[in-house]
Amino acid sequence: MIQDKGKIELTNWEIVSVNPNDKLWDWKDLFCLWSVSIQSIIAFSLITSLYLIYDLNFLIVLIGCLIGTFFVYIFSNLIGKPSQAHGIPFPVFLRISMGVSGAKYVSLIRGFVGIFMFGIQTYFLSKSIGYLIRICIHFFDNNIMDQELFLIFLMQMNIVDWFSLIFAIIFQFFLFTNGHSFNKLFINFSAIFVYLGLILFLAVLTSQYSKDLFDSFENILIYENILYKENIVPILTISGTIFAYFSMIIVNFGDYSRYVANQKELNKGNLSLLINLIIFSLFSVLIVLGSDIVLAKNSIDVEKILTNPTDIIGKFDNITLSVIALFFIVFASASTNLIANYIPTQNTLLNFLPSKLNLKSSGVIIAFFAFLIAIFWQPLLSQIGILSFLDTASSFFGPIFGIVIVDYYFIKKEKIVNKDIFSSLTDSAYYYSGGWHIKGIYSLLIGFIFSSVTIWNVDFNFLQSYSWLIGAFVSSITYYLLATR
Repeated sequence: MIQDKGKIELTNWEIVSVNPNDKLWDWKDLFCLWSVSIQSIIAFSLITSLYLIYDLNFLIVLIGCLIGTFFVYIFSNLIGKPSQAHGIPFPVFLRISMGVSGAKYVSLIRGFVGIFMFGIQTYFLSKSIGYLIRICIHFFDNNIMDQELFLIFLMQMNIVDWFSLIFAIIFQFFLFTNGHSFNKLFINFSAIFVYLGLILFLAVLTSQYSKDLFDSFENILIYENILYKENIVPILTISGTIFAYFSMIIVNFGDYSRYVANQKELNKGNLSLLINLIIFSLFSVLIVLGSDIVLAKNSIDVEKILTNPTDIIGKFDNITLSVIALFFIVFASASTNLIANYIPTQNTLLNFLPSKLNLKSSGVIIAFFAFLIAIFWQPLLSQIGILSFLDTASSFFGPIFGIVIVDYYFIKKEKIVNKDIFSSLTDSAYYYSGGWHIKGIYSLLIGFIFSSVTIWNVDFNFLQSYSWLIGAFVSSITYYLLATR
């Protein structure tokens, strides 16, 4: 009986190998996945801010972005292949290089970051919902928000804010706990839906000011001197920044590639990231430029060019436009939260307690802690330098990537003993020493030291955008040397 339990106790219906007949994702599904990953307020603000920060033209910034996403494409193919071939998510794949017990705790790092970011993203999602509620309230009664009920604040939130946050938590819980098939449908729908929203918003902007908009865009299209040496450092910095944005998704990309039909579809689908970046960058820049023109024409004073879509909407005196735009933002925020934070965290929890958790129970855990993080974000967490903590935790992701890639391609030669992935028996291939692969843990810690030093040591801060790559390189070399001794 003990032997039988040992053979199955690491299994769970949600993390078990996907049946080949159920691998139904093709390149179009991956196109939508990458669309959702970039259709966020953060990505919108990041991309548009790059043009302002570096005072560069569109093509220079685009080149830097494409270089960064090219490396995302390469690395996603590398880490996506084993999960596609064997149908296993990232935390289960991690068992091969870290041991069946080691993988539980190492993958928790991704889970901690995921649940924290899920809470923060939920907070900002609730702000968009709150804006919609306030618009509706003002539509029916301009003075109702001045009543005492709406002037009472707890944790820097009034009754509208609290309702919006609770709704955001419940909305996402019921939306995300319906299983893989529903999540796939939601991702595909959201990707097309948000692009439609961007088209409609841009159409509104260009309906009256098309000439001004395209004249302004033409001014940032400078074809000369693109490859001058003074542009090399900015291009490399931009590429590192864009790569850093996708770094969390790369490490757990196997959570999605496990459903892809074959390697050909995987490669084609990942290539769509480059297409998505071009499309989204073009939309983002045109909307920012167009909004700036419209605000100037309407004599609306702003201190600087706005790059946050919520701030842009707030400046428009158009209720219909604001409601439509916020509606699209809600969907964009929720879908990005799903793939970047929720699913990775859920798979981590299911891997940690496979025999005790399921979709609903793991969802309850995520929702509970996300709620706590969200309510404490504004009054406390945002004030204590929590982003440094997140950057430090994320410094593990590059080293993890380096180890699993070297282990799978160079040590294991792309061969996995499927029956032992889910076995805790002492003679299984991935039990190692008490369930821990000490060489993998050592390599992880050494890679983390090199990666995190770019964050905590001011002398190396200029390399911070490349901390992921540095950690991956150091850990991969270390692991290879230890594993081949």
